[in-house]
Amino acid sequence: MPDDAHDPVELGVELLAHLEQESLSVAEAIDRIETVTTNPGVQREILDTAAMRGVIDREDGLVRPTSGGTYVSFDADVVVREGDFSCERCGAAISTGHFVQFDGGELGPFGSTCIRKVLGRE
Repeated sequence: MPDDAHDPVELGVELLAHLEQESLSVAEAIDRIETVTTNPGVQREILDTAAMRGVIDREDGLVRPTSGGTYVSFDADVVVREGDFSCERCGAAISTGHFVQFDGGELGPFGSTCIRKVLGRE
């Protein structure tokens, strides 16, 4: 999980707000949220909070971001650092970590392929 000083619910809501798909299944949304927390109760709280705030619509097993156009910019919102990391999505050892900068904190590290999957670019 990212820095414990950051609220995982806020990070998860921000991640959902920046999804680049028109819609995805709840399972696909949970796959993204697992990069923030693997706790099922917190995952549900993230989905419920995002829906309550109008960040997403949940209907018929689908999650639809409502904020269209608030995508993560690789140039402005992603920081790349060299070091010894484990990817937050797949667990692989990586030497180049990609970190997403959200208002609620930093999410990552991710490898170059996983950052694209988390953000919905693949």
